[in-house]
Amino acid sequence: MSVQSKKEQVQALRERGFVIVRGLVSPERCAAIKQVAEQQLHAAEAPLEFEADLRYPGAPESKDAPGGHTVRRLLDAYARHALYREWATSPEIAGWMELYFGEEPVLSRAHHNCVMTKHPRYGSLTGWHRDVRYWSFERDDLVSVWLALGPETPENGGLWFVPGSHDAPFTSDRFDAAKFFRADLPDNKTWIDRAISPTLQAGDVVFFHCNTLHSAGQNQSEQVKFSLVYTYHGASNVPLPGTRSASKPEVKL
Repeated sequence: MSVQSKKEQVQALRERGFVIVRGLVSPERCAAIKQVAEQQLHAAEAPLEFEADLRYPGAPESKDAPGGHTVRRLLDAYARHALYREWATSPEIAGWMELYFGEEPVLSRAHHNCVMTKHPRYGSLTGWHRDVRYWSFERDDLVSVWLALGPETPENGGLWFVPGSHDAPFTSDRFDAAKFFRADLPDNKTWIDRAISPTLQAGDVVFFHCNTLHSAGQNQSEQVKFSLVYTYHGASNVPLPGTRSASKPEVKL
């Protein structure tokens, strides 16, 4: 990837709140990462987050209900396997993030840092939100990196983004008690109507800002969808002491 193309991608992220980089990861590397994820999912290898833990729309009501042990995330991906770590700290990610932040980039192990799985039938709907809602840093300037390990479309629960929403000064009343963006408000609906859902293939990567409104539907296909997701910030933008954001050691790239 040329320096100029990376500069254009960073500029697109600054302007729209997200940018898609096609084919950043080779098919062979994606297949190897996905194979590990499938093995760990089959073995129910802890630590895990279950759909029933969050009970978003469409999720089982409890772990005792049908589908109650449907996994939502394989947590702490960085510690799970060398293939996950190698991607998280790869030169292509480090260089991209250094260009964006203008300083040494740091991987947060407290946020995302997971393999996201979305299952047919019991995979839940995730409402409109900003990831920063539960994050605590000196500045709301973090970037998440979403690696598709297979096809992602609206039909199998792919992501939706609202372009330009990362810069909008939304007041707290635009969100509900759980800090989801309220779809019942006419002013909010105007924003939501702008949303797009990019079709992704294995190896495509989405870089998106922590303030960008996004959501994801349910998986109407017959196959589990896998995505590897990490979040980064600049070295000077430190997590606030005593918060969840500071609860795990971070990784300098």
